[in-house]
Amino acid sequence: MKTRKHTVSVTSIADGSGTAYSPYISGYIESIQYVKTDYADGVDFTITAEATGETIWTESDVNAAVIKHTRAGTHATTGAAALFAALGESVNDRIALGRDRVKIVLAQAGNVKTGAFVITTSDS
Repeated sequence: MKTRKHTVSVTSIADGSGTAYSPYISGYIESIQYVKTDYADGVDFTITAEATGETIWTESDVNAAVIKHTRAGTHATTGAAALFAALGESVNDRIALGRDRVKIVLAQAGNVKTGAFVITTSDS
């Protein structure tokens, strides 16, 4: 298994919004680390796959650095959500990208503030 890290810096504009993209990635997303530099407390993230729009991580009102190991719900061949029988909770698995970029969109980050996201991926 080959593991890679991609660091994406995002600088907000005057209204507190910002958008940035990772390089093209093929593989599984293992984690995303938010590295707080000087974003305002209460920053909102919407992180998706650029080509497919698949949600990777969304969170509002983030105040501190954090690492997330996001996963997506899986489905049976019938298209129905795969569930753990006993509890009825979704079965989750890693999110895979095939030559796609991670799109990071911020809101409420503050006027011309910076931060970074470290995306850790693996190829198996």
